[in-house]
Amino acid sequence: MSQVKHVAIYGKGGIGKSCTASNIAAACAEKGCRVLVVGCDPKSDSTITLVGKRIPTMMDLIRSGGEIAEKDVVFEGYGGVKCIEVGGPEPGVGCAGRGIIVAIEFLRKVSKVLDEIDLTLYDVPGDIVCGGFSAPIRKGLVTQTYIITSGEYMPIYAANNICRGLKRLKTPLSGVICNSREALGEREIVEKFAKELGSEMVAFIPKDPIVQICERKGVSVIEGAPDSEIAEVYRKLAEHVMGDSKPKHPDPIDDDRLRELSII
Repeated sequence: MSQVKHVAIYGKGGIGKSCTASNIAAACAEKGCRVLVVGCDPKSDSTITLVGKRIPTMMDLIRSGGEIAEKDVVFEGYGGVKCIEVGGPEPGVGCAGRGIIVAIEFLRKVSKVLDEIDLTLYDVPGDIVCGGFSAPIRKGLVTQTYIITSGEYMPIYAANNICRGLKRLKTPLSGVICNSREALGEREIVEKFAKELGSEMVAFIPKDPIVQICERKGVSVIEGAPDSEIAEVYRKLAEHVMGDSKPKHPDPIDDDRLRELSII
């Protein structure tokens, strides 16, 4: 890669962002890319399959008030991938998006990891319709995005909402990823949706029990089943992320057209 990339992965909750992000990171690391994964979900589950365990969150450590060193917040996972978990605010208090900014600013004080990488992957929870989760974009921490969806109506609806936010924030979309739920006509639906956004479907990830088996073992598919067909799907997606694609500003569609696309 010619320059450092700062990529955010968005999508409806439960659509498979963390699994996809960890496998992209592992596949990029295989190619010699220096990767940092920033887990932004309060559940702190983004890096488990890279490190093999749940790691402390930066927000919890900051709130504890003790002295914090790099070794307390930056963990090395599979293939040398650097991993941090931002964590989140106490329930009902504060903004998780703002927590991302606080954590990154704090990380710069205790570590040089941000100056030693080729790719940063932000695994962002929920929808960008929450202003807080757009904070990484507004603060210039993210320069391009991917959206994960399936062929079902609600994930596509959420993806379209995210595109409304991206358009408002003038942030380019690098592509749409379909994480299959085996919905009727799924590939065709997501391909049409991406095309109408002015983008493209850059990966179709089939539903495969290997993914769940590896997750239960606490490893990525790239590590746990490196010769599997789905590992190759993740590797091709990683090539797209590392490549010199030209992301475009998405053009979200209206709700009536969105409903039409979902009908086979």
